Amino acid sequence: MVAVATKGADSKKVGEVVKVSGPVVISHGLTGAKMFDVVRVGALGMVGEIIRLVGEEATIQVYEDTTGVRPGDRVENTGEALSVELGPGLLSSIYDGVQRPLNILKAQGGDFIKRGFVAVPLDDKKIWEFTATQKPGAAVVAGDVLGTVQETPLLLHKVLVPPGVSGTLSALASGRYTVRDPIGSVKTASGAEVPVRLAQRWQVRVQRPVTRKLPPQIPLITGQRILDTFFPVAKGGTAAIPGPFGAGKTVTQQQLAKWAEADVVVYVGCGERGNEMTEVLTEFPHLEDPKTKRPLMERTILIANTSNMPVAAREASIYTGITIAEYYRDMGYDVALMADSTSRWAEALREISGRLEEMPGEEGYPAYLGRRLAEFYERSGKVVVLGAQERQGSVTVIGAVSPPGGDTSEPVSQNTLRVTRVFWSLDASLANRRHFPAINWLNSYSLYLGDLGPWYSDRVSKEWVNMRNDAIALLQKESELQEIVQLVGSDALPEKEKGVLDVARMIREDYLQQSAYDDVDTYSSIQKQFKMLRNILEIGKLEMDALDRGVSLPKIVQLPVREKIARMKTTSEKDGLDVFDQILEEARTTFAGLKAEGL
Repeated sequence: MVAVATKGADSKKVGEVVKVSGPVVISHGLTGAKMFDVVRVGALGMVGEIIRLVGEEATIQVYEDTTGVRPGDRVENTGEALSVELGPGLLSSIYDGVQRPLNILKAQGGDFIKRGFVAVPLDDKKIWEFTATQKPGAAVVAGDVLGTVQETPLLLHKVLVPPGVSGTLSALASGRYTVRDPIGSVKTASGAEVPVRLAQRWQVRVQRPVTRKLPPQIPLITGQRILDTFFPVAKGGTAAIPGPFGAGKTVTQQQLAKWAEADVVVYVGCGERGNEMTEVLTEFPHLEDPKTKRPLMERTILIANTSNMPVAAREASIYTGITIAEYYRDMGYDVALMADSTSRWAEALREISGRLEEMPGEEGYPAYLGRRLAEFYERSGKVVVLGAQERQGSVTVIGAVSPPGGDTSEPVSQNTLRVTRVFWSLDASLANRRHFPAINWLNSYSLYLGDLGPWYSDRVSKEWVNMRNDAIALLQKESELQEIVQLVGSDALPEKEKGVLDVARMIREDYLQQSAYDDVDTYSSIQKQFKMLRNILEIGKLEMDALDRGVSLPKIVQLPVREKIARMKTTSEKDGLDVFDQILEEARTTFAGLKAEGL
C-alpha cells in the first residue's frame, strides 16, 4: 500500500470533497495532481485513485465503502500511483484487491476489512537470509540477479536489480535483512548511489519491461486430459473459460492451480461469491503440492476480492495479480495466473463508468471494455527477461468468464475471445449429466495446436497429433449420427455406425470424463494420457475389424477387456505404465480370437 501522507503535508496536496456518488468522489483543490495518483479520502483516510482530471477538479474512485463521506471532507494526495510491494514474503500470502494482507486483519479479530485499514503488504519485521551472488565492483544492469533468498521450501527468491537501474555495484553483502534494509547500492553513470533492498515497488497499471517475447512452443501441462490432449494452452499463453453458473469454472481453475506445470500460481478471486472464495481460502492452505508433497500455498499467492467487497477494489485486483505474476516471471519462473472471473471485473468497470456518466457501449459496458481486456491479457507471454545473462520466464493467463445465462454472445465473452487463443467452452447440459470437466469438445478450440505439435511429437509420440485428430473426428461423427438417432432410433443404424457410437462413447466416458475428487483420476501425466487414448483408438479399430468379420456389437461390448478400458483412468501410475501396454496386448489377443456367430 502507498504510505499515508503526514499531517504536515504540502497544502497543494490537500483538497476537499464536493460530490459523492457511491465509490466515485469529486474533489477540488488538488493542485498538481496527476492521473492515477493515490489519495486518502475523509477522516478515515480511505484509499482512492484519481481517474479523471479537469483543472483542479479530480474524480476519484475509492477502493472502500464511502458511507459517511460528505462534501467538505479532506482529500490528501500521496503523489504516488497505485503500486504493489514486491519481495520475499509474497508466497503463501492472502491479499485483498489493493494488496492489504488479510491475515493481519484476521489477527486483529475482524470479519470484515475496516475502512481506512492500512497494513504493510510484506512483513517488515521478518528477517531473511540473503546470499549474494555478485561482488562489489561488478557492472550490473536492470534485471541482473544480485543474490537469493529461500522464500519457501519450494521456491528460491531471486533478488533483482530494479528496472531502470544500471551501473557499478558499489556495495553488496550476504547477511540477514528485513525487506526494508539496504543490502547494497548501485552507482549509476551519473554518479548517483541507488540503494538496493530485498523489496521493490511497481505501479500496477504499468507492464514490467522484458528483453523480448518468444513464440509459444511449449505446452502448459495441466494433467486434465481434455485440456492437454484436445485444447492445450502454451506456457505464456492465454485461455478463457466461459460458462454458466454451476458448470465448473471455479473447480476447473482450482484444478489448474493445483496441477499445472507452473513454478508459481497467482489466484485472483475477482468478485466471486463469498462462499466460493471461502472454500478456496480454506482449502488451498491444506492442499499438497503433488510433486514435492509440500503445502501448495508455498508456491501460491491468493488475491480475494469477493462480490460484497467495494466494487472499485475489484477493478484493481486484476492489475495487482498480473503485476505480482510478472515479478516472479522476471526471476525466470513459469507463472500461472487464474482470474475468476473477468465478468465481475467488467461489471465493476460498468458501474464506475456509469457513475462517471460516460457514454455507455453495448449492454451498458464502457466503450473501452475491449481495450482494457486486451491490455490485461497482453501482459501474458513467454519472454526473455531483463538481465545480462539470458533467462526465460512466462506468465500464462487463464480467465474465467461468467456470461449471464451462459450466453457467450454478450460483450465480455466476445471481447475476451478476440484476445485469447484458447476457448474452453463449459456446457451446462454436460454438467447436468454429471460429466466433468463439463467442457464441450465440439465448441472449444485451441489456436496453439500448430505451435505445440512439434513438442508433442518430440516429447510424447510422433503419433500424438494424428491420434488427437482421429479422436476429434470420431466425436464429430458421433454428433452427426446422434441427429439421425433422434429421428429413426439407434436400431436403424448399420453395425459400423453403431460401432462408431460405441468408440466415441469410450472416448467421452473413459477418457474425457475426469474426477477432480478421485486421488488417482484427478491428474494424468501426458504419458498416461497418450497410452489411454492409444488403447481406446486401437480397440476402436479392432472393433471395426471384428464387425467387418460379422461379430455382433453386443458380443464385443461384453468382453472383459472392455471393463479394463473403463478402469484405466483410475489405474495408478506409481507402478509404471506397463499395465496400459498389457491391456492393449490382451485386447489384441481377445479380438483375434473372436468369431462371427454361426461359425
